[in-house]
Amino acid sequence: MIDLEFIFSQCSEFFRKIQNNNIFITGGTGFFGCWFLETLLYVNKKINLNIKITVLTRNFEIFKNKAPHLANNPSINFHIGDIRNFNFQEQKFDFILHCAGAPIEENRINRFDIFTKGTRNILEFAKDSGCKKVLFTSSGSVYGKKHSEQYINEDLNTIPAFKEPYAELGLAKRIGEFFCYEYSKHYNFEAKIARCFTFVGPYLPLDKNYAIGNFIRDAMNGGPIVVKGDGTAVRSYMYASDLMIWLWTILFKGKNCEPYNVGSEEEITIKELAFKVAEIYKKLTGKTVEVIIQEEHDPTKPVDRYVPSTKKAKTELGLKQTVSLEDAIEKTFLFYLSH
Repeated sequence: MIDLEFIFSQCSEFFRKIQNNNIFITGGTGFFGCWFLETLLYVNKKINLNIKITVLTRNFEIFKNKAPHLANNPSINFHIGDIRNFNFQEQKFDFILHCAGAPIEENRINRFDIFTKGTRNILEFAKDSGCKKVLFTSSGSVYGKKHSEQYINEDLNTIPAFKEPYAELGLAKRIGEFFCYEYSKHYNFEAKIARCFTFVGPYLPLDKNYAIGNFIRDAMNGGPIVVKGDGTAVRSYMYASDLMIWLWTILFKGKNCEPYNVGSEEEITIKELAFKVAEIYKKLTGKTVEVIIQEEHDPTKPVDRYVPSTKKAKTELGLKQTVSLEDAIEKTFLFYLSH
């Protein structure tokens, strides 16, 4: 509730612009989507926006088990279908929040297909539904794997090498950005692009390929917290409430078809992260958990860094990070411990 009130306090001017509007969300059952829904429902109740929300989902039953209070909310309509070929609804949608992902269990070609065909289909839908603005949640993976000491900024025109893990995500998101550019130019709606990096907060999956989620899960299972590599990779994590503030601001204040990095510049190695999670878990529960680093460090290998420069978002849009990594981890623990 405190997080939602803070989001409202920072974005109230934007929320008033969606009053009496229809909003369509893809990926509404995922991490981003759940936070969008929590935010919209909170604001709708607080200032009576009279908004109508439609969520595209492949499997309503899975979402119902995950978040029954959202699944059963009468303000949300669920439209069942695949993002690549769902039946268009014959109604006007003013805003589309495109956050859909692809199951990690799929092979790389299928994931690439879901991302690219799905985005193209959503933009066709935006064209047909008279949409005003589309928010496309792209990814920092569009830059490919980087070993430089520098933060990654939006001017870096690189792409992933095909052999890289999850290269299909970065390549597909880059193509999605191209689709946004072309559709916006030809069909008279704005497309806002958020290149999202790594995040933490309630609803973050604990059983997917997110190190911080896996560490939180390991701790709550009594340990050990397992670092699968050597722990030297460098990451940064933004808390979900800051994520929401940044995405709403990009949607309403960002330049059309201009990419903005979204994430934290507060970098940390994966090894340090594992010990930090263990420390915060002990603080909250009094329980000690072991940390295991599976591989020895090889000094001949370059360090894997995935940390954005957020100067553009800060300078152009006045954005900032407000929640520290320690507080973000603690908030996430408290959510899962209480559930």
